[in-house]
Amino acid sequence: MAKNKENNDQETPEEELVDQIDNEDESGQEEVTPLSVAEDEINDLRDKLLRAVAETENVRRRSEKEKTDAANYAVTNFARDMLAIGDNLSRALEALPEEAELPDNIKVLVEGVKMTDRELNNIFERHGISKIEPKGEAFDHNHHQAMFEAETDDPNGTIIQVMQIGYKIKERLLRPAMVGVSKGGGDKSQGVDTKA
Repeated sequence: MAKNKENNDQETPEEELVDQIDNEDESGQEEVTPLSVAEDEINDLRDKLLRAVAETENVRRRSEKEKTDAANYAVTNFARDMLAIGDNLSRALEALPEEAELPDNIKVLVEGVKMTDRELNNIFERHGISKIEPKGEAFDHNHHQAMFEAETDDPNGTIIQVMQIGYKIKERLLRPAMVGVSKGGGDKSQGVDTKA
C-alpha cells in the first residue's frame, strides 16, 4: 500500500512547472514576462535609433566640412601655377633701372606690367591668397623654408633675407617662403633646422 501512496504523490507536469517557477523566483532570477521582453526590445530599438541619429549627424557635419573645404581650396593647384606668373612679373619690375630715362613706348610697357602685377595681386586677395613676407620675423618651419644660415648680429633664428615670397590660401600653406636665417647672434631660439 505504501507503494500506491508514493505513486499518487508523484507530481504532474503542470505542478513541476509551477514548482520550477517558484524555485526561480526564490533564487533571485527575474521572471520572464511578455512585458519585460517588450521593454528589452524597446530599449534595444531606442539605442539603435540614437546611434543611427548620431551617425547621420556625423555624416552631415563631415559632408558640410568637405563641401566648405572644396569651395575654399578647389583652386589650390591653379593658384600654385599662377604664382609663377606673379613671380615673373615681380622680377621684371625689379630688373628695371630705378632712375633711368626710358623712352615713352617703354614707359607705357612698364606701366602695363605694373598694372598687370597689381591686378594679379588683387585677384589673389579676392580668392583668399595672401603673401608671406617674413623678413625680420622668427623662423617658422610651418611657413618658411631655410635656404642658408649666416652669422649676423640679429638674434639666432631671425629671417635676414627673403629669396622668394611665400603664399597661403585661406589657412593652408600654398608655397613656403624661401629665406636666409641668422645664426650665432642673440639667443632668440635654439637654432634652425635648415632641412625643413
